[in-house]
Amino acid sequence: MFTGLSAFPLSPFTQEKLDLVAYEKIISLLVDAKVDSICTMGSTGLYPYLNDTEVSLLVKKTVELSTGIPVMAGIGALRLSDVLTKLEIAQQAGVNAVLLAPVSYHRLHDEEVLSLYSKVNDELSVPLCIYENPGTTNFTFSKELYIELCQLPNIAAIKIPGMPFAEKHGASMLSELRSIVPKHIAIGVSGDKFGARGMAAGCDLWLSVIGGLFPNTVKKIMALVEEGKHQQATEYSDSLSELWNMFVINKGGMRVMASAANILGLTTHDCLPDPLQLLNKKSTEQLRSLISALDLK
Repeated sequence: MFTGLSAFPLSPFTQEKLDLVAYEKIISLLVDAKVDSICTMGSTGLYPYLNDTEVSLLVKKTVELSTGIPVMAGIGALRLSDVLTKLEIAQQAGVNAVLLAPVSYHRLHDEEVLSLYSKVNDELSVPLCIYENPGTTNFTFSKELYIELCQLPNIAAIKIPGMPFAEKHGASMLSELRSIVPKHIAIGVSGDKFGARGMAAGCDLWLSVIGGLFPNTVKKIMALVEEGKHQQATEYSDSLSELWNMFVINKGGMRVMASAANILGLTTHDCLPDPLQLLNKKSTEQLRSLISALDLK
């Protein structure tokens, strides 16, 4: 479950309703590419924007379409009661794992995050992946907190930010985390710009935004890492720098991937819920050119 490529697909909308026809097209791309797992309702999957009915529709459809590929579902919400409701929906639908970020409007204390995961752990019938995303949640996990969380019996993986892998200290950070995390808990890298370096440093899986629409591009990089061709893998990743820059300019990959899905004819022009919007006309044309020039697939 927690190795290789975990693809994070978009949750497409049309006229403010989930577009399950478009979603099926996107999931079919991932199934055809034989990704290692699919994470529905990750950040690209817009988990904070979904009501319980939409969550139920998405998890059921993902499990139905995955044809045996393991499915993970994001269950983050502001209130514990809503997290537990999403968890129950996901488990009843037959997911293989869940992903949980400590979502909040008011910044959380370590004690509050520990309480959140402990109470969710008590209701789990599937493994849980901790999602550390300080850029979104304004919360950074301390070493001491990880030690306590990893004592919970159903914690199976940790999704860490990729930024440290931009520098040499990324490998030392991973090594330190390995020293405090039990061996059975997988460590995955996020932040696609840093995915190649994270995998080369020894991460177990790549939890990927771009992999949710262009899985074969990520698989090409991962194959180079698996062959021990780490420099070639990072060089290939660096050749996608214009795409990574678009992620930065547009405050993450979500709008970029939604616009790419629209360019590919997979979604309608209003595939994001208000007030979210696709890229402007100039950026859309730039992205269209990049998809072709970089041979993203």
